[in-house]
Amino acid sequence: MEANMRWVALTAVAPVAWGANYFVTHAFLPTDHPLYGAALRALPAGLVLLAVCRRRPHGAWWGRSAVLGLLNVSVFFVLVFAASQLLPTSVASTVMAVSPLFMMLAAWLLMAERPGPAHLAGAVTGLVGVCLMLLGGTDGISVPGVLASAAAVLVSSFGHVLAKRWNTGTESRAGVLASTAWQLTAGGLLLLPVAVAVEGAPPPVSPSAFLAFCYVALVATALTFSVWFAGLRRLPAGTVGLIGLLNPVTGVLLGTAVAGEVLTVRQLGGLALVLAGVALGRPTAGARPDRRCPAGAPAAPAPPPGLRSGPGPGRST
Repeated sequence: MEANMRWVALTAVAPVAWGANYFVTHAFLPTDHPLYGAALRALPAGLVLLAVCRRRPHGAWWGRSAVLGLLNVSVFFVLVFAASQLLPTSVASTVMAVSPLFMMLAAWLLMAERPGPAHLAGAVTGLVGVCLMLLGGTDGISVPGVLASAAAVLVSSFGHVLAKRWNTGTESRAGVLASTAWQLTAGGLLLLPVAVAVEGAPPPVSPSAFLAFCYVALVATALTFSVWFAGLRRLPAGTVGLIGLLNPVTGVLLGTAVAGEVLTVRQLGGLALVLAGVALGRPTAGARPDRRCPAGAPAAPAPPPGLRSGPGPGRST
């Protein structure tokens, strides 16, 4: 139980940083270069993690890294960047909070990881809270922005559970830091030529934009993706998905404190429900870290000490 709660706390770093990332992207990054914005978020983060873990993909992980990079990085980052520019901070982050339900469904389909009653109750409670916050009072909500956020939810939910499946129960299991580095690098490399072809020359970067890119790449990507995927390996997907509800909580509070967005009574009620949803997904007493294999997959032997999975120094998913 204590070990599980430590992983819950570590995993929570990711949605908190992602909630802040909406504001940073909206306030400081160039608005008309979403492809460069996504590439400059992913590629530096992947190269930094590669420098730390110093491991290249092997065997099936060449193809897996490309698939995960496309889903979790290339497509996802472009959609998030677009949503951050089209929506207020609070709205952009709360739309993403429907992801627990999609993650549970994806985990059920891909890993036979059936969601428990507490996880389902937490997801529904959090979803009601999200609806209250969305209906609570931001005028002029952009429909394309909401659609971009919803698409990002679908893509990331499938990609994250697929990463969990491929990192569980295989004899050539990759370390969390290494597999995160590979997919970030692959996603960035896929994005860069598209950005050049579609958007032309890179946008000019002011000192404030440079610092924002540093936060986005190193904190909101390299750090957060490492702890997020580490949490996914050790906790049920439902628990991790519900921890992700801290994303809109951070977005709403930061939007209110820094961006001057109005927080209504309805949104406060929604905020309370979101926090209740997170609490419902906490590991129960006697629960053990999740190390189940996908249906039909053989159990994997423990990796050698030098390749033991889990975040290393300076990591976070």
